Amino acid sequence: MSARALVLAKAPVAGRVKTRLGADVGMACAADLAAAALLDTLLACSAAFGPGSCRLALAGDLAGAVRADELHAALGGWTVVPQRGGDFAERLVNAHLDAAEHDGAVVQIGMDTPQVTAAGLTAVADGLAHHEAVLGHAPDGGWWVLGLRRPADAEALRGVPMSTPTTGRDTQAALLAGGLSVGEAAQLRDVDTVADAHAVAAAAPHGHFAAAWAARPEARP
Repeated sequence: MSARALVLAKAPVAGRVKTRLGADVGMACAADLAAAALLDTLLACSAAFGPGSCRLALAGDLAGAVRADELHAALGGWTVVPQRGGDFAERLVNAHLDAAEHDGAVVQIGMDTPQVTAAGLTAVADGLAHHEAVLGHAPDGGWWVLGLRRPADAEALRGVPMSTPTTGRDTQAALLAGGLSVGEAAQLRDVDTVADAHAVAAAAPHGHFAAAWAARPEARP
């Protein structure tokens, strides 16, 4: 099914992204890893849908971000807009509502699954031919992707608690309560911890994230 990509991300600035991981590897290293993860995500979205059908809702400013030049290059042809709202659920809903200004389905992803592939994203879009929503759960209880045939249906998620061990189940329940049929995408692991980073780098060894993980100071001989 024809769809567009919507990425919600934070500008990778040290001390503002991946702070849980940063407690173990250092905030500068964590920001570099976040930038690499975002690069991999942007490239997968561009490959799946084409840059002209991709939108980034950004918190923060890339001007002071790690790898700003690489990120700007990867965003060529994209639409970049600021996130708006208070908590993450509100910003998520608003990003979908803003995307609803244009016709067509949306596949929304964050910046925490750099192992994502173009084929995995198009599979979510294809699922929207059979379901009004497609949700991809993460092993930690969250979710990594949300496809919506009608982006305005994200209104059902307003007030859903985010970043909890039950966010995935709560999100699915909210979509069902909103009268939507919900399909399931493949499960992917978010990068929040050192163990996550090891696993994800091994799953996608040729990506920017894996290269950044291998180049971190404690990994050098």
